[in-house]
Amino acid sequence: MRLSPIYDQQLEQARQEARQEAQQQGLQQGLQQGLQQGQRGVIENLLVLRFGSLDEELAAIISPLLALPPEEFTPLLLQLSREELLSRFAEQNRH
Repeated sequence: MRLSPIYDQQLEQARQEARQEAQQQGLQQGLQQGLQQGQRGVIENLLVLRFGSLDEELAAIISPLLALPPEEFTPLLLQLSREELLSRFAEQNRH
């Protein structure tokens, strides 16, 4: 049975829209992952710069720091001592 040309056209248009939507979602996910990796790199670099190395205790606070926007985590990393950072994020991990 042959489908009407209009139906074929609508079907192809729906397929193309679905491909475009999937492509857009993939692009958004890629951008989000890239942004998060970049922020992780900034946090790691600031911790190493401030405290000399990235040990287990400092590595454990990276994920909670990533949950904050850069305008919040940057001053914390620049102003708080190692002990203050660990204490602040240890308290958050307990709740």
